[in-house]
Amino acid sequence: MKKILSIVSIALLCSCAFNVKAPDGTPGKDGENAKPIITQESVKASMNYLASDELGGRETGSEGLEKAAVFIEEYLKSNGIKPYFKTYRDSFKLKDLDAYNIVGVVEGNDPKLKNEYVILGGHYDHIGQGKVVEGDSIANGANDDASGTIAAMEFGAYFAKTKTNKRSILITLYDAEEKGLKGSAHLAKRLKNEGINAYTMINFEMIGVPRASTEAIAYMSGYERSNFAETLNGYAGEEVVGFFEGAKKMSLFMRSDNFPFFNELNMPAHAISTFDFTNFDYYHHVDDEVDQMDFEHMANFMNKMIPALEGMMNAPTKEVVLNDE
Repeated sequence: MKKILSIVSIALLCSCAFNVKAPDGTPGKDGENAKPIITQESVKASMNYLASDELGGRETGSEGLEKAAVFIEEYLKSNGIKPYFKTYRDSFKLKDLDAYNIVGVVEGNDPKLKNEYVILGGHYDHIGQGKVVEGDSIANGANDDASGTIAAMEFGAYFAKTKTNKRSILITLYDAEEKGLKGSAHLAKRLKNEGINAYTMINFEMIGVPRASTEAIAYMSGYERSNFAETLNGYAGEEVVGFFEGAKKMSLFMRSDNFPFFNELNMPAHAISTFDFTNFDYYHHVDDEVDQMDFEHMANFMNKMIPALEGMMNAPTKEVVLNDE
């Protein structure tokens, strides 16, 4: 296979994704219980590649999409995240195009609970080209959805390093979301057919920009369909995931990669986003670029999500349940 990643890129992938700090956020000292945190630098390193012009907008079937897939595979491998299938790729055809989801697994540390799976994901494809603005036609898709892709990757790296998850975690990056949720639909159906014991699913969709300071950091699509947000916020100790009326009005629950998992596996499956259509002007636009992303916000959101995820993943029973319609 043509070597796609440069030595510099691989070095970035293999660098430590975390700064070690004590629980109060100060640098860890000898003898203290230290916890890793996700850093702006590691998030930006991945964003600089995934949303670069070199990848040409990551359209399904393109050379740029293949480069993104290889980058993600190398990231998972270098951070100790194993393939869930024989390889990292869950391949499928989209008419005459070859397409592939990337799927890794972080095994749980509990003998019984490790047989239950929490699915974290985001779509790594984008639209390729957009309306030309000042000579630029590449729709880089930094917010949509390199940001969510990187969140899933970072959470995978965190749990592979700390091994604090009792349940197993699937890290799933989807192709062909922009073609109609085709990648997530293929993977959800395959997992169902293989009899996976799936518990919950979170799809990270456009988390590159912050909401207004008066709002919760993020919102969850299909908020009222389960007690997921309530459970996560309880473990986070604050309202990290709030309700957004616009999500219901725009039917966002059915418009992102969580929906096929809800459909196929009949479990709580939601998208979490910090883009609320008021805080970013460049949806499917060539100016959805790296320099528009707020890396402090992204790292802050991910670090606030970690105790929420850990609590949910490690609870002795399945606390997150679908609400009665």
